[in-house]
Amino acid sequence: QVQLVESGGGLVQPGGSLRLSCTASGFTFRSAVMSWYRQAPGKERELVAAISSTGESTNYADSVKGRFIISRDNAQNTVYLQMNSLNSDDTAVYFCNARLIGFVTRNYWGQGTQVTVSS
Repeated sequence: QVQLVESGGGLVQPGGSLRLSCTASGFTFRSAVMSWYRQAPGKERELVAAISSTGESTNYADSVKGRFIISRDNAQNTVYLQMNSLNSDDTAVYFCNARLIGFVTRNYWGQGTQVTVSS
């Protein structure tokens, strides 16, 4: 069975840093495009960052460019999101997503981890 488990969230002061991790099982991780999404109260879910299956290319939302870094370790079935210079607008639940493109496109989601930026 497919499982994505996020960790690393918590409370941090403005200007601080956090690193989120997502460990995956139940599918071929090295074939999947991995992404981080976030959703704040009363707002739509938005894409934060994405990384190709090999890790050769990445994409970021304009709001996090220069502050966040997405990376992956296919040997450990893990994707990371390093978040720096955090501000209150980064407060949200962060979700890990895996996308597998084939005859049927599959999307898998984690349960989410809360990130709160507050003084």
